[in-house]
Amino acid sequence: MTFADSITVAELDADPYPIFARLRRDHPVAWVPAIGCWLVTRAADVEVVTTRTDVFTAEAPQSPVDRSFGGRTLMTMDGDEHLALRRSLDEKFRPRKVAAYIDDLVEPIVDSYLAVLHRNGRREAELITEYFEPISVLALAQVLGLGHMPPERLQEWFHGLSQGATNFEDDPEKSADNAAACEDIESVLRPLMRDWQRSPDDSAISSMIHHGCPAGEFRDSDYLLPSIKVILLGGMQEPGHGAATCLAALLTHPDQLMLLRREPQRWDDAVHEALRWIAPIGTMQATTVVDTELGGVRIPAGELVSAVVSSACHDETLFDSPDLFDIRRPRQAHAAFGYGPHFCAGHAFARDVERISLQRLVESVPDLALAAPVTYRGWEFRAPVDLRVTW
Repeated sequence: MTFADSITVAELDADPYPIFARLRRDHPVAWVPAIGCWLVTRAADVEVVTTRTDVFTAEAPQSPVDRSFGGRTLMTMDGDEHLALRRSLDEKFRPRKVAAYIDDLVEPIVDSYLAVLHRNGRREAELITEYFEPISVLALAQVLGLGHMPPERLQEWFHGLSQGATNFEDDPEKSADNAAACEDIESVLRPLMRDWQRSPDDSAISSMIHHGCPAGEFRDSDYLLPSIKVILLGGMQEPGHGAATCLAALLTHPDQLMLLRREPQRWDDAVHEALRWIAPIGTMQATTVVDTELGGVRIPAGELVSAVVSSACHDETLFDSPDLFDIRRPRQAHAAFGYGPHFCAGHAFARDVERISLQRLVESVPDLALAAPVTYRGWEFRAPVDLRVTW
């Protein structure tokens, strides 16, 4: 039995980074039976998987995402089809577009949740469910055209979707949670999408329906819904959980938090480093188009491959002491948002939501402290289990 044969889902969920480090060193391209796919863990190889579309296609019908979300998604399309749908999102998520609206969008949401934290002399909170997740889901919901939705329901959506997206092992309990979330999402979205088909507006979903289509035509709801579920999952999950990870790291590195208080222009560096240190989204899926050799290993055509971006972010050939969180680290590109054509469309939006929610919290609560040790969980989606603080 090889090391890869012995890896379990439970071990990956508990802490994948020591596993990835050993794989990078000894088995950089490895078939892992527990999840039924190949793990590619070195940064150079991860970049090959995500950029060499002649060898690796994003189409992955056997992936848990396609299987759980009802069909092909933006993340499992290639070529002109992917580009057309990606451009429909650029109307709202291109960095220059985001810069024009992000402060006005996010700051009122943040201030409303800061007011709740300070209400009636409160001195403690669990910040993931009470602060970071609601801000993340409401910010994205407003851009998508779902600003009327209660944050609690949106949080239920992405938690349910995450169970499907990580269900490599085909766990029936995860399948049931995902199915319930998908059913609720479609019950809300289908009527709204019919309205947007007739009366477009400036929301992101309306843009997905109409952008690039000939006059009088539009993309069908059944075609778009799997991709919208991916956007709901990644776009609602990543900013809230990335921000929670960043704050947890800063509270356990008080010298770095003090540096941010003195030099607030470094907040972008803090967000960047936290995304590298613990990437909220761990992998990008692909399928081999032809028999290929990677990392000294032969992979047959038609195999599911996971390019582990979170492992690439800890590659020792690129980063000194990669397991350490350090906002003073020289700024360099990392893989947390992926590589290639499927580089995250919402990267600027996510980073800005994180920055605003973190900076305003730290400025508003100068004596913030952890009330309990922080435990992280997950390998496909990794974040603190909770984040209990006092002030």
